[in-house]
Amino acid sequence: MTKTLVQVLATTTLLAAAVGTTAPLAQADGTPPRGTLVSLEPVSSLSSTQVADFLKAGEVDSAGVRYGVRGYRVTYRTITPEGRPTTATGLLVLPADGRHGRLDLVADTHGTMVDRDYAPSVGDDGRLSPYLHAAAGRAVAAPDYLGLGKGPGRHPYMDTASSVSASLDMLRATRTAARELGRPLTGDVYGTGFSQGGQVAMALGRALSEGADAHFRLKALAPVSGPYDIAGQEMPALFDGRVNDTSGVFYMTYWLTAQNHVRPLYKDAGDAFRAPYAGVVDGLFDGSHTEEEIFGALPGNVKDLLTPAFYDKLQRPSGALLDAMRDNDHSCDWKPAVPVRLYSAAGDTGVPIGNALSCARQLAAHGKKAPVIDQGAVDHNGAFKKSAPQIVRLFDSVAGKA
Repeated sequence: MTKTLVQVLATTTLLAAAVGTTAPLAQADGTPPRGTLVSLEPVSSLSSTQVADFLKAGEVDSAGVRYGVRGYRVTYRTITPEGRPTTATGLLVLPADGRHGRLDLVADTHGTMVDRDYAPSVGDDGRLSPYLHAAAGRAVAAPDYLGLGKGPGRHPYMDTASSVSASLDMLRATRTAARELGRPLTGDVYGTGFSQGGQVAMALGRALSEGADAHFRLKALAPVSGPYDIAGQEMPALFDGRVNDTSGVFYMTYWLTAQNHVRPLYKDAGDAFRAPYAGVVDGLFDGSHTEEEIFGALPGNVKDLLTPAFYDKLQRPSGALLDAMRDNDHSCDWKPAVPVRLYSAAGDTGVPIGNALSCARQLAAHGKKAPVIDQGAVDHNGAFKKSAPQIVRLFDSVAGKA
């Protein structure tokens, strides 16, 4: 049975209390432990000038670049949403400065991707933030998540529990890989992520703070534009105009088809999707199609995508639909003991700022004040572009390097 985010977090806490450590445990079938490094492959090497040029091309401020970077594809052991052993990949980036001494680690979780070849360990699309942080002097672990990059299977989109387990195991494999490369880690972890990865960053931070692995100490959290409140903000925004039609159709189709593989939300695609989309939606999100191909195969708005009955059902969710939303809405339902900044933008019509405000309210209910940094009248990607350099400076400040 698939574990919810709350169940995963509770399990990690109990393990820590029971055994006094949270080193990866061997699987029940005798396979090597979760987080075991399977392979390490160089994938990139850039000078500081090349990093700066790469960031400028992506419209990200490059003023914080101090070092060149070297990137490696990490393949490691983890688990599926059902708890079965599998493998996943991710990108490890190190500052290429030749210094000795241990490195702090940034856990950098990426936003929504559909094409497995766009994932950080394979393509350049997910490397802006990892390169930025590594060029500032920290190691970076950027998981591809399950089913993206070179990992097998489909990506269980917005299944926060499995994204956390895969990201946590990536940190473990990164620790081994960095040591083998002669660049050992301090154990201090700074968490950030964008969009889908913003939610994952908050949930991963919670797992680390609750003792998921004693080797890692959470130092700060700075997610950007995460969908922290699917039931209360993101889903209603898909119907009331706060999310633009293109993003709405894309997110809705990806979320429904992925969640239906994790837990049944409908028996037949025709129960949820209108013809002719019912016959193609599942195949479109198998990891082999680009966003452009998917956009071209879907209608212009959510109402034309869904059957009338399912359209109404999503606006008044209950049962499995409501569970699928709420199970992923606990990433901010805790009290961090570290600095937290929630970056967003009033102009974001992909993941509206209401999500960040909901996250701040949840944290405040536990006694944690977390400011929402509004980047103003920029779009979803613009929120990331403005926020990423600010986050580097935040991490520098927390580390005493500002």
